[in-house]
Amino acid sequence: MTKDDGDGVVPDLPRGPLCEYRNRAKFNWKEFKKVLEDPKLTQIKYNVWRKLESEPLFTPLTSTLSVDEQKERAAKQVNRIADLELAPAEIYSSDYNYRVRYLMSINEALHAVCPSMSVKIALGVGLFTNSLLAMGTERHSAIYNAAWNREIITCLAITEVSHGSNTKRCRTTATHDPETQEFVINTPDFEAAKCWVGNLGKTASIALLFAILYTSDGQNHGLQGFLVPIRDPKTLQPYPGVIVGDIGEKIGLNGIDNGFVMFNNYRIPRENMLNRMGDVTPEGVYESTFTEPGKILGAVLESFSAGRLGIMQESSNTLSHAAVIAVRYAALRKQFGPEKDGPEQSIIEYQLHQWRIFPYLAAACILKVSVFTLTEIYLQTVQKSQAESNGFELLTQIVSEIHALVSSSKPLVTWTARDAIQESREACGGHGYLKAANLGELRNNHDPSCTYEGDNNVLGQQASNWLLRQWKGSKVESPVGSANFIERRELILKNNFEAVLAANCRIDSSEFITQCYEWLMCWLLHSTNEQFERVERNDADRFKARNDSQVYRARDLSRAYAEYNALESFRTRCQRGDVSTDLKPVLFNVYLLYGMWCIDRHLATFYAGGFAVGPRFADAVRGTLLEACDQFKDSAVAVADALAPPDWVLNSVLGKSDGRLYENIQSVFMTNPGAMERPSWWKDIIPTKMKSKL
Repeated sequence: MTKDDGDGVVPDLPRGPLCEYRNRAKFNWKEFKKVLEDPKLTQIKYNVWRKLESEPLFTPLTSTLSVDEQKERAAKQVNRIADLELAPAEIYSSDYNYRVRYLMSINEALHAVCPSMSVKIALGVGLFTNSLLAMGTERHSAIYNAAWNREIITCLAITEVSHGSNTKRCRTTATHDPETQEFVINTPDFEAAKCWVGNLGKTASIALLFAILYTSDGQNHGLQGFLVPIRDPKTLQPYPGVIVGDIGEKIGLNGIDNGFVMFNNYRIPRENMLNRMGDVTPEGVYESTFTEPGKILGAVLESFSAGRLGIMQESSNTLSHAAVIAVRYAALRKQFGPEKDGPEQSIIEYQLHQWRIFPYLAAACILKVSVFTLTEIYLQTVQKSQAESNGFELLTQIVSEIHALVSSSKPLVTWTARDAIQESREACGGHGYLKAANLGELRNNHDPSCTYEGDNNVLGQQASNWLLRQWKGSKVESPVGSANFIERRELILKNNFEAVLAANCRIDSSEFITQCYEWLMCWLLHSTNEQFERVERNDADRFKARNDSQVYRARDLSRAYAEYNALESFRTRCQRGDVSTDLKPVLFNVYLLYGMWCIDRHLATFYAGGFAVGPRFADAVRGTLLEACDQFKDSAVAVADALAPPDWVLNSVLGKSDGRLYENIQSVFMTNPGAMERPSWWKDIIPTKMKSKL
């Protein structure tokens, strides 16, 4: 039985075998947790988990349901969440920033319990209403309110069978008919069918559809948003002119009914066009607040940055869960030992094992803080500027910079989580392959995060393109400060490892990590720009030049930029006055461990650019990384405790907080359905000769 801590939010952990390592920590893990996340938001999550723990519909499953059963369960969970009223009524009239943070915390808690259900809510309520608020006007308020109150099931239809990231080439059309004051929605062929639309496969009754707008004179006005009824909300039968269905079983998240839809000259009222950026008059004249169609498209798509931040938040938690399971298991699993017939030692004591899993635990801390910081910047600036400008001032400096930060950070967070899950699975050996370990579910449910709301490689190109514009421009336009280092490019590029040592800069310092990253980014920008100009001179083709500069330079640049800003966010957070003295050593240990791990992965670039010559730099970085791992060993379990959700949410037989690893595995082995029963098909496998003796 656990008891609450002093403020009644985070429960204490049970006594057990993990206490051997918990007692080695020189800090309070609950205080460490307060550095990683806002205590008020932590309380919101724990309140949600306490409510859901007593709900039968959210009890963790012990076996895999059929695909249809998974869809049914997720849909029922969505309805039950609405009944539970997890957010108090007064939250909807509170400050915008706090309201969004509150609701994001609820969804974060829900995602940890059931990813399919939380994604259904995020798509059908969060992303739909956010997009409608950004693109629609007062005339769409009834749909907004119905979606927000979950009176209707909604979806966003953007991706087509043959076009995803290249939204400019989507081919679904909406043609204005001035005689009937309607838009005619049409799908020219199957390649233009909208697909992978969450909630559409079985349940959605209305879609926020993106289609190419044509006026009756045949003029193309680019991508626009429309509210398009799909099914009768009372019967869920599709309307005439709509062909809609489910795309089939996926490798994960099968509670989400992803669907496809095609339209055959399907008519909707003129008022269903989302008209904040532009509108078609009753006479059939298109009017827009933008003079350039490209800006309209940018305005449409920028409203999805909030969705990417949500994915990053969910992914940082997935990363945390994987790392927690691996570290707790490593502290409990004993193998070999220094004496031939002596006691075995925990595998957490082995340097190779520390090197495999500790960087991911550190990454979970760093990225959790950096995602929180980036979300705060987004809410305080972009949302405020959109509200004040009645829509979009999308080419302002700050919006462009935040887009670059989000576009580089989403790949970093989701790829790190992906790799952490795989390494954790392997680090837990054969037991990690058990369904009850929950690492397989984490992997399958996380995997699409690397693709949806922007393919990671494509997003990275957008970030590197923004950085190159700052590099080539007459001045650096970086209000958030993420690219201010470019102003010192000449001095930075003259630096090298020997110069850093000569300046008495300690290798195990934040100054060393910062100098390494600033040189790394400047050299990658310089060499990427040179590559771009060389290809452009030879081929006179900017499209080819841009694409032929994106692999070994710009791709690494985008990742380095995200890592640099994540480290800066964490360092800034640790310098705040609410961080107690006893936490500073372990926080710096986390910073140093992650920083050296990342620099180690860029070693080839440091040598290629001449920052280092000979083995000294590599030896120093790797030696410091291994020392940081060794120092982190006694803190690792307590840090994992600070990141871990309640046991029933983590849902891993290997990661339970009681530390009774083998008792818990025994329970799983002994109690799984049919574990010790003869199979019903036993007669079918008895050899023929044996059957004759029965």
